Amino acid sequence: MLPSAAILRLFREQDGFVSGEMISRELHVSRTAIWKQINALRKAGYVIEAVPSRGYQLLSAPDLLSSAEIAVQLDAVVMGSRIVCLEQTASTNGDAFRLAEQGAAEGTVVLADTQSGGKGRMGRVWSSPPGVNLYCSIILRPAIMPYEAPQLTFLSAVAVARSIERISAIVPEIKWPNDVLIKGQKVAGLLNEMSAETDAVNFVILGIGVNLNMTAGQFPDDLRHPATSILLESGRPVGRAGFCAIMLNELDRLYADFRTHGFGPVREEWQRRCNAHGRELSVSDGGSEVVRGMFAGIDGSGALLVSGADGAISKILSGDVRVL
Repeated sequence: MLPSAAILRLFREQDGFVSGEMISRELHVSRTAIWKQINALRKAGYVIEAVPSRGYQLLSAPDLLSSAEIAVQLDAVVMGSRIVCLEQTASTNGDAFRLAEQGAAEGTVVLADTQSGGKGRMGRVWSSPPGVNLYCSIILRPAIMPYEAPQLTFLSAVAVARSIERISAIVPEIKWPNDVLIKGQKVAGLLNEMSAETDAVNFVILGIGVNLNMTAGQFPDDLRHPATSILLESGRPVGRAGFCAIMLNELDRLYADFRTHGFGPVREEWQRRCNAHGRELSVSDGGSEVVRGMFAGIDGSGALLVSGADGAISKILSGDVRVL
C-alpha cells in the first residue's frame, strides 16, 4: 500500500487524533517521512490538523480519484493491484489496452477525471465531463476461451448494480447487453474489449462508465436514450473514490466466484436484475423490428433468448432491445 494510503487508513480507523509515534510505528517510517506525506496530502486538498503532543487529525477529504484514496478503501484480491489515475485522456479503455499489451498485471485499473473520446457500444460516444463521474477500465487475464469473454460484461453489470444499491438504496435494473438503468434511464454503460488467440484469451479490458454526479444540464442534447445520474435520482452527491472502491470490491468477489464456479451464479443474478425479466420485449436492428416475444433469459455465451408466440426460442447476438 502507498504510504499516503496507509496514513489515510490510520486516520479512518482512529477516532480523533493519530499520534506521529503511532504512524511511525505502524508504517515503519521516520517522523520526517510522515511530515512529507502529510504535506503531500494537504496539497492534494485534504484538510489535516496538526497539534503538538496530540498528532494529526483528518478533518475533510476532497472528492479525488486518487490511487491513495481508492486503495485505502479496497479489500480486493485482484482488482486494484495497480491503480493509474489520469487527469485527462482520450479513453481509459485505450490506455488500459496499451498497458495490457506492455504486460501490465491482472487487476490493473485505469481511471480518468475526464475523457475526450469516451466510447460506448456500437461506436457511440460516451459523454465524459470532468469532476463528476467514474470512467474506469480494468485489465483481466482470465484462463477462458475467447467465446466465453462476453460473460465478463455481465459481471461488470452486476457489480455496478450492487454498488449503486450499497451507496444509495436505489435498486437499479440491467438492460441487455450492457446498460444499467434507474427508472428506465441509463446510469451506467459497459464496454469490454479483448485481445485473444484462436484458443486463448490474452487479456480483456472491462470498460465501465457510471454517471455519479452529473446534473441535468451536463447531459448532451442528442442522447439516443434518456440518461440520469445517481445524484439526480438520490438527491445526494456520491464520492467518486468511495464508489470506485466499492465497485472494485464487488467485482473482485464476482470474479473470484466466476473463476471457481463459472458463469452460472452471475448469470442467475443478472437475469433477476434484468429490466425485461418476466416481460415482453421487442428487438430491432437499424430501426426495424426483427423479434418480439417474452424474455427467456440469456444463454451461456450471454446471448439474449426470446420466446416467440409459438414457443420457439430466438437467440439474439446484437440489436436494440425495448421492453413493452
